[in-house]
Amino acid sequence: MKIGFNLLLWTAHVQPEHWLLLEEIKRCGYDGVEIPVFEGSPAHYAELGRELERVGLEATGIALFPSLDMNPIGADPAQRAAGLRHMAWILECTAAMGGRLVGGPLHSTLGHFSGEAPTREERERGIEFHRAAGDVAGRLGVRVAIEALNRFECYFLNTMSDLAAYLDAVDHPNITGMYDTFHANIEEKDPIGAVAAIRRHLGHMHVSENDRGTPGRGHIDFAATFEELKRSGYDGWITIEAFGRALPPLAAATRVWRDFFPTPREVYSEGYGLIRRGWDAARA
Repeated sequence: MKIGFNLLLWTAHVQPEHWLLLEEIKRCGYDGVEIPVFEGSPAHYAELGRELERVGLEATGIALFPSLDMNPIGADPAQRAAGLRHMAWILECTAAMGGRLVGGPLHSTLGHFSGEAPTREERERGIEFHRAAGDVAGRLGVRVAIEALNRFECYFLNTMSDLAAYLDAVDHPNITGMYDTFHANIEEKDPIGAVAAIRRHLGHMHVSENDRGTPGRGHIDFAATFEELKRSGYDGWITIEAFGRALPPLAAATRVWRDFFPTPREVYSEGYGLIRRGWDAARA
């Protein structure tokens, strides 16, 4: 198991001004960081990768589809073609920084709603898209961890059973799934039991408190979550995702209207301890 921290707490584009932060995260004990792949070139991410290597941190990526003109499940073939080009760019940037996994809601345009339930046609278009994306990912040595989001942020994939059935149909070794405690807390009748639903496809894990603040200061049952993960044989990344108000556009997108913690240090220091102690105490 490796412990990571998602840098969206501070920025949507990691640049040299954030490099001292990388050193602080390393000193805290983290194995790696999750890098937003929202803008920039592969050359930028290669430079970042060299800095991460110097500091001694590994990297995963986090990404999304920001607009309808690149919707992977859109009815217009031009949307899907643009989505595949965007996905290829995401994968190239992830590989350039030395990452071997990129996660996120990489199944549909974030925040877009059709007003209806997902259709059979949308599902078929998504499956075709992810098989093609998986081939690109395979050539670059990167896996994609698709994240199911709660129904207030997307309509296409909301639960672990939805995601697992979809990934069964995609059936590609480079396309996996993600479990996120925040979304599971909203959507799952049994958040702990939902781990079993996605286990056969589980490629990544997000720790996020019920209010997206400091892990351990809300009501998510992390002890039971870690025990279920360990019992299931999961041994991948456990990455903290928390959101603040430092970036107004990101705060608006994540519906963060108030402060959930006094300082970011509380989030990454207490969060690391929560995972380390919880994982060590969990029984296999």
